[in-house]
Amino acid sequence: MTVEADDALLAVRAGEGDEAAFEVLVRRHGPPLLRLAGQLLGGQEEAEDAVQDALVSAWRRLPEFRGDAAFRSWMYRIVTNRCLNLLRSRRPVAPLEAVPEPAAPAAQASPERTVENLAAVRALREALSGLSPEQRACWVLREFHGLSYDEIADAVGITRQAVRGRLFRARRYLMEAMEAWR
Repeated sequence: MTVEADDALLAVRAGEGDEAAFEVLVRRHGPPLLRLAGQLLGGQEEAEDAVQDALVSAWRRLPEFRGDAAFRSWMYRIVTNRCLNLLRSRRPVAPLEAVPEPAAPAAQASPERTVENLAAVRALREALSGLSPEQRACWVLREFHGLSYDEIADAVGITRQAVRGRLFRARRYLMEAMEAWR
C-alpha cells in the first residue's frame, strides 16, 4: 500500500473518530508541516502554535475530508492558510527566518568561508522578507519542500497559473536582491 493510500485510509478512520489513526498522521506529517510554518513565519514558537491550530482544525474537519487531494496536500493547505493569515495580520512583514541556520562548518572550512556563508544566509533571509506573503509561501513550498506547481496551487488555494506567476515574480525579485552574491 502506498503512503498516499495509507494516509487516505488513516484519514477516513480518523474522520470516524479514531484518535490513534490521527496520531499516526500527525507523527508522519507533523515535522514537515512544522518546518513549513517555521520557514513562513520565522519563529519556532509561532510556527508550533500555527501547526497546532492547523491540526486541531484538521481534526474537526476530517469528517468533511473527501480525499479529492492527498491528505498531505490538504494539511499543507491548512498550515499555509494559517501562516498566511498570521503574516497578513502582522503587517508590516517582520524579518523572516525562513532559511535554517547552516550546519556546523566542516573542520577544513576556513573562518572566512564560514563568515561568508552566514552573511549569504542573512542576505537571503532579508531578501525573502521583501516578498509578499503569497509569493513567499509559493517559493518556500517549491524550493524548500519540493512541491509541484499543482500541489502548491492546492496548498495555497490558487490556480496553477497563479503559482507560476508568483514564483516568477519571487525568483526575479530574489535574483535582483541577491545580485551581490552571484
